[in-house]
Amino acid sequence: MNIVSFILEPFSYPFMQNALLTLILVSFTSGILGVYVIVRRMAFIGDALAHTALPGVVAAFFLGWELFWGGLVAAIITSLIISWFSRSQEIHEDTAIGIAFTGMFALGIALMSVLRTFRDLLHVLFGNILAVNQNTLVLIAVVSTLVLLIAFFLRKELVWTSVDPIHASTQGLSPHLIRTILLLLIAVVVTVDIQAVGVVLTSSLLITPAASANLLTKRLIHFTALAVLLCLIGGIIGLYASYYLSISSGAAIVLTNTLIFGFIWTIKMIGKSHGKKNKTTANY
Repeated sequence: MNIVSFILEPFSYPFMQNALLTLILVSFTSGILGVYVIVRRMAFIGDALAHTALPGVVAAFFLGWELFWGGLVAAIITSLIISWFSRSQEIHEDTAIGIAFTGMFALGIALMSVLRTFRDLLHVLFGNILAVNQNTLVLIAVVSTLVLLIAFFLRKELVWTSVDPIHASTQGLSPHLIRTILLLLIAVVVTVDIQAVGVVLTSSLLITPAASANLLTKRLIHFTALAVLLCLIGGIIGLYASYYLSISSGAAIVLTNTLIFGFIWTIKMIGKSHGKKNKTTANY
């Protein structure tokens, strides 16, 4: 097999074409919002919202609805609960996230056991981007476009409240309101990501590429562009690995993103160590 055939063969199939288009949409939404997740140190929230979407997905399956909408409703409700508890300041945010995360996920598992749907919903837990059909792709495209538009029009408010919420307050902005909107956007993106890598692995798409980009630059515009690019690169390599090695598509994408992070971190540490060594040598 020559290199051209190796590159083009996987995407000659409609299911791989759908997977690629889904990946592109997911990379933009996850990469952009992932930057705010990293800047605000909200890494746990992506994992929590992914798991709390489970009972909504199970309920939708039982009622014969589109699984996406069931997961979205559950994730949105959870994000509002977390926002409300955090605002009351009676408990810390991480505590509210932990309670919502474990409670909703346990409810999802309980519903699965009662309805005996474990086998039917395995793809929701572990993801299968290769199973995204045309209707689901259109739905993901519409929802992703809406998220990107909101993020674009609120970009200044999101940046100000992320970097300096006190200064943002003096300028008439409500950090809590902007944060609630961000939580809702993350809830939507997490529900979309579940279509690609499942409940268990979703937080990786939101966090790992952005964390890798954060190692390379601190300038927000470059940070955002790199997060999207790295998410896309990791996803495409993961799709090739899934096709040629016959392994889970979700796991392949997440493992590739993790390896990219490990590579960048290693290079960063080697460069830092080399810089310290040169500085020490210059002192003698």
